[in-house]
Amino acid sequence: MGAALAVGCVFVALVAEGPGSDSALNRVSTIVVGLFFALLTVRFAAVRAEPDRAGLTVVNYARRRRLDWAEIVAVRFGSGDPWVHLDLADGTVLAVMAVQRADGEHGMNEARRLVKLIAEHGEAADPGPGHPHDG
Repeated sequence: MGAALAVGCVFVALVAEGPGSDSALNRVSTIVVGLFFALLTVRFAAVRAEPDRAGLTVVNYARRRRLDWAEIVAVRFGSGDPWVHLDLADGTVLAVMAVQRADGEHGMNEARRLVKLIAEHGEAADPGPGHPHDG
């Protein structure tokens, strides 16, 4: 999809005719916009959560993070959440955009699978009362 966007915009920039088509700025802008959307499409396609024996690698749109299983306190997938959230032992929350509510039952199954993997490989101890994300 990203390649199609880039190639399509380059094609349009090179063969377009009519008002403004002789402007180098218009041609360059069309190519830049196509490349931007191609890059965005590639980033969307790269989103994933990869479990292994040692932990979980979460790749979101702009960030990649490697977690040991023991760093994960809980998995949340509330009814209003667009994707799974992990409560981490350091008090932060990490979104896992690869497991989305929009995926329906598949997303729910993946959330359950993640909960099971965390239970099997050792989750972090509950931080207890006063945890910054309680409530």
